[in-house]
Amino acid sequence: MRIALFPGTFDPITIGHLDIIHRSLSLFDKLFIGIGRNSNKASMFSEEQRLSWIKEIYLDNSKIDAIVYDGLTVECCKQIGARYILRGIRYVNDFEYEKAIADMNRSLNGEIETIFLTCLPQYTSVASTLVRDVLRNGGDATQFLPEIVTESLKKKI
Repeated sequence: MRIALFPGTFDPITIGHLDIIHRSLSLFDKLFIGIGRNSNKASMFSEEQRLSWIKEIYLDNSKIDAIVYDGLTVECCKQIGARYILRGIRYVNDFEYEKAIADMNRSLNGEIETIFLTCLPQYTSVASTLVRDVLRNGGDATQFLPEIVTESLKKKI
């Protein structure tokens, strides 16, 4: 069984993330979306909220599950039986950064491969960091977010 982990903070999950997830589904039998705890990043949304959004978006898709994990991504892979790490690439500098992480992960566990998918051109500017800036400053981020996230945010206003 081809099991993959798509790690990230997903703070919030964006249409760019959905693009990578949807296009990867033919490659894997099971995809875990892994919300990694990063003590160096202050999150805008709680882990529970982010997990809830992802589970709601993929409620009807048995190939996709979502988890929250601590520590090394390769250790999470081991726990869920994943042999692949999925990463999305927007720009060349994303690749350089992600390749360094992939090389480190391969050194830690040579049985886990990192798969890179480039995002479609219309999503290159969609980054959670930028979306958070729009939201913090009262802007309309609807065009960058899945409908479930947008509806959830409207209820909180």
